[in-house]
Amino acid sequence: MTERRILLSSPHMGGTERKYVKEAFDTNWIAPLGSNVDAFESQIEEFTGTKAACAVASGTGGIHLALDLLDVSQGDVVFCSSLTFVASANPIIYHGAVPVFIDSELDSWNMSPKALKKAFRRYEMKGRLPKAVIVVNLYGQSARMDEILKICRTYDVPVIEDAAESLGATYKGRQSGTFGKIGIFSFNGNKIITTSGGGMLISDDEVLIRKALKKATQAKEPELHYQHEMVGYNYRLSNVCAGIGRGQMEVLEERVQKKRYIFDRYERSLGDVPGVHFMPEIEGAFHTRWLSTLTMDGTLGVTPREMIEHLGEGNIEARPVWKPLHMQPLFKGTDYFSEDHDNAKHLFEHGICLPSDTKMTEEEIDRVIKRFLEKVHMYQLPA
Repeated sequence: MTERRILLSSPHMGGTERKYVKEAFDTNWIAPLGSNVDAFESQIEEFTGTKAACAVASGTGGIHLALDLLDVSQGDVVFCSSLTFVASANPIIYHGAVPVFIDSELDSWNMSPKALKKAFRRYEMKGRLPKAVIVVNLYGQSARMDEILKICRTYDVPVIEDAAESLGATYKGRQSGTFGKIGIFSFNGNKIITTSGGGMLISDDEVLIRKALKKATQAKEPELHYQHEMVGYNYRLSNVCAGIGRGQMEVLEERVQKKRYIFDRYERSLGDVPGVHFMPEIEGAFHTRWLSTLTMDGTLGVTPREMIEHLGEGNIEARPVWKPLHMQPLFKGTDYFSEDHDNAKHLFEHGICLPSDTKMTEEEIDRVIKRFLEKVHMYQLPA
C-alpha cells in the first residue's frame, strides 16, 4: 500500500470558515465587498497593530497596487530582493519600471544591508535613485528592517515590505509587514493561512489605504453614473474568500506553533548531520518557519536535487530554495548588487525546503527524517 503523500505546505482549515462562507451565501453577498471583507481587514489591522488595511485578490496584485500608490512609472528604478519568488518583481515590469536586484545576507537569508548600500551609492552616482525598494521577508522571517529602513530614509526612498510569507513573524517586537510604507501579505493556498487566493495591503497611512481601496475597485468616482479620473484595477477580495480568511485568522497562532514545532523536530534530528545548516533565526526575530529550510554543503556528499528526488521517491514533497531573480532568464541583463560573494546564488545551489505542512502527523515527520537520513547513510556507506 502506497503511503500518503506528504505535502510541502497545503491549506489547513480550522473549522469556522464554513460559518463565515455560509453567512456570505445566506446574505447573498457573494461578489467583492461585504461584511466578511470588512471583518477580515479589521482582524489584520488588530493583529498587526496597523491603522488601515485593504483586502485584495492576490499578494501579487497587492504589490502592483503598492507600486502604483507610490507613483512608480515607466523607466523608474525599483530595488528588489533577488532571493524570492518571481511575484515580488513581476509588478515592477507591469509598470514599465526597471528592477535592480539586491543580494541576501547568509545569517537571515534576506536582503543584505551591505549590498543595498552598494546599490544606492552606485545609483546615486548615476543620478537615478530608485522610486521604491521592495524588501522580501523570506520563508517566514523578517529582514533586518531597522538597518534597511535607515539606509532608505537616508535617500528618502519608501519601502514596500513583501511579507507574503511572513504573517505572524516579528522583528524587535513589531509584526512583520508593519515596517515599510506599505506591507503586503499573501493568502495563497500554500501560505501559513489561506483564503484560497488573496492578499492584503496594510499601512499606517490611512489616506494611502483609502486610495488603495478606490483603485482596487476600478477607481470609481462618487457619481450616479460610472465616472473614472484615474486608472483602477479589479483587485478586491471576494466576500466568500474573506469568509475563509476570517476563520483562518482564528487559528493563525496554532499554525505558527505547529510550523515551529515541525522545524524543531527537523533541527533536533538532522542538525548534527555534517554539512547540514538550517536557516538561522536572527537576533530579535521571531521566525514562523513557514517553510523549514536548510542548506547542504559539499561535505555531505549529497546534492539538494538528489535529496529532493530521493524524498520524492518516498512520496514526500520537497523543493529547492527560490532561484534568485537575477539568475532568471526573464531578468537577464538587469543590475545585481551582491556582497563579497553571491550569497543568493549559494543559497539556491545548496538549499532545500522540507515538508512543513501543518496537517503532518508525528509519524509523517518521522518519515521525512528517516528518508533524509537514509539518503545520507546510503551515500556514506563504504563501496
